[in-house]
Parts: sequence; structure tokens; C-alpha cells
Amino acid sequence: MQSVLQLPPPPDELLQLSHRLGERIIDEIRSHGPMPFDRYMQMALYEPSLGYYVNGLHKFGAQGDFVTAPEQGPLFARVLARQIQQVVSESDMHQAPWAILELGAGSGVLARDILAHLDTLPSPYWILEPSAFLREVQKKTLEQAGLAEHVMWLNEPPQKPFNGVVIGNEVIDALPVKRWRLAATGIEELAVDLEQSDSDRVFRWVSIPASKRLTDVMDPIIKRLPHQLPLGYESDCLVDLKPWLKEVTHSLESGVVLFIDYGYDEINYYHPERSEGTVVCHYRHRAHFDPFVWPGLTDLSAFVNFTAVAEAATSFDRVEWTSQAEFVLSHGVHHEVADIADDATRLSALSELKRLTLPGEMGEKFKVMGLTRGNLPLMKGFSGSIE
Repeated sequence: MQSVLQLPPPPDELLQLSHRLGERIIDEIRSHGPMPFDRYMQMALYEPSLGYYVNGLHKFGAQGDFVTAPEQGPLFARVLARQIQQVVSESDMHQAPWAILELGAGSGVLARDILAHLDTLPSPYWILEPSAFLREVQKKTLEQAGLAEHVMWLNEPPQKPFNGVVIGNEVIDALPVKRWRLAATGIEELAVDLEQSDSDRVFRWVSIPASKRLTDVMDPIIKRLPHQLPLGYESDCLVDLKPWLKEVTHSLESGVVLFIDYGYDEINYYHPERSEGTVVCHYRHRAHFDPFVWPGLTDLSAFVNFTAVAEAATSFDRVEWTSQAEFVLSHGVHHEVADIADDATRLSALSELKRLTLPGEMGEKFKVMGLTRGNLPLMKGFSGSIE
């Protein structure tokens, strides 16, 4: 899994892990032919014991491959806690037990800090986490804060109806996507095959006939775009978004779902100038665009088409979305940061606030989408007014 990219090489023991995963991928390609990219992405991220999110290697923070908003500091969690508290206190949920379900809790920092900033605690705080390694990381984080007793870990979404809040922070971007190219005859699917030359690369892109799942999603989108896409245009598509959303939210009887992720609306997602798609790779805080480099050691993700998320949310009563900057500032935390007396604490909080809200940082690149089910109040973070 070599590459001409100038990336720091992994140590030998990690290279061996990547090679073992690579051999599994190679064996499947030899047995079944070119591998659709969503299958490759599924194996690269989630193949048992070897995939990026399940192999036991550290992923988050300064020592990992990327830093999420919760890892920046407690400010982001404080904003989410306020939004959750507003929904609970202004609805009937505060009169009965209510729960939080977090989808993929990373290092556990977000769960820890939300629980620390809530006025009333949920019963319980569920974490849906398939990775045994990450569960242990999360438990350690919460135990150190004395909050582990409030948390329950799940292997699948709760089956019994509940009222409360579902949180997905940078979750949708990690769902496997299909890759496609626009040809003269229509959409063709991009798949992964074995390199035929004597180069040091192992995998290569090839075209295969588009699956019905892919054309069923993309054909209507291409027809309704206000611009024409050029031949050779490449992009990606999350074909299983609607069944996934139904699976993780079907038991939410009354409450809200909050998705925080980087992405665009449909028109900008499939903009003519975005002609190579949105798949991005992260390795040791370096972003690159070659998904064949060191599978199992490299994070693969794709930007979120928020229009598609809204269209998939057919069972919800209200759908709202806004930039992360507006969501954070709508809760007034910038005033509190300015009023912090201790200089060092204030400068640290101000630095975090800038990373969360400035356009050149996370402020516009990241969006927040709120899905409401039931007769609940409008959420403050989507009011559009900045205090």
C-alpha cells in the first residue's frame, strides 16, 4: 500500500497490520472481481480487528490523526448541553425519564462534557459503539470524571420507544459511500481493482456498470440540479442513508436528533467545480486524497449532503439546519468567554471559540442539522439570531 505522497511512514508493526487488511481486500477482489468503493471503505474502516475504527490504534486528539470539535475544549459540549436542556425544559420531557443516545462517541470527551454541563441528567446516557477498543477509551474517560455510572453502552440502537435526544457528531461522514463518474452513456460506478503494472501500488480505479441502488439515488439528483455536470465528472453518494437514519432513530418517540458534520447542500455538493468528489483521507493530521494508502491506518470520510439527510428524514415533523458558527453563537457563549476573569483561561476559551466559529476554521465548513419528532419547541440554535 505504498504511495508517492510525502507522508511519515508508519512503524513496521503497523505496516504489517495494514498489509494484513490489504491482503483481505486483495483476496476478495480476486474472488469476486472489482470491489465497489463503498465495500472498500467499509473494510478499510470497520473490518473486524483490522479496520481503522476497530483495530485499537489511537485516533483522536494531538496524538491521533484528526481533532474533532469536542477535542478542542469543553465549549462545544457546553453549547450542545444548553440546546438539549432547552428542549427538555420547554417540553413535557422533563416530567418523565428521558435519554440521550450518542452515535459513535469517539474518545468519550463529548459525553463527559455534556453530562458535566447539563442541569438535569438523562436516564440513561446511551453510547452506541461497535468498537470494543473505543468503548474502553470512553469508559476510562468517563470513569476519570466520575460519570461512568450514568452511561450505558449498546451494540445496536434501543428497541423500546424513548423520549430524548440523539447526537451524531461526525458520524455520517464515516458511512461508506459509492464513487461514480458521469460518462456519455450515463453514470458508471468507480470500483477498486488490482494494479496490473509493475508499479509499487497495489490498487487502482476501474469503472463498472452502476448498481441500481446508485442510479436510483443519483439519477433524480442530476436531473434536478440547476447546472449541467460535465462528462468525466466524479463524485460520491451515500446510497444507504435513508435506511441507516431509520435504523438509528426508529425508537425515538419524541425528541430531537442533532447531527454535526462537514458538508454542503445538494447544489454545492455536486457543483461543477467540485469535480473529484468529496472523499478525504486523514493520516497523522495530514489530509490527502488517496484512499489506497495504508488501509487500516488512514481515516476515510466523505462530506455530507445535508439535502439528502433532510429528504431522508420523512418520519420527522421538522428539519432545521445552520452553520456551526451560527449554532454556537446563538447560545451566547461568546459573551461568557469575553467575561472570563483569568487571562490564561480566557485566552484558551477564545482560541477554542475561534476554531469553532471562524469561516477559515470550522465555522462554515461544519453544519448542524436538527430533526424534531413530536410537538417540541423550536430549538434556539436554529433561530438565526445571535445574542
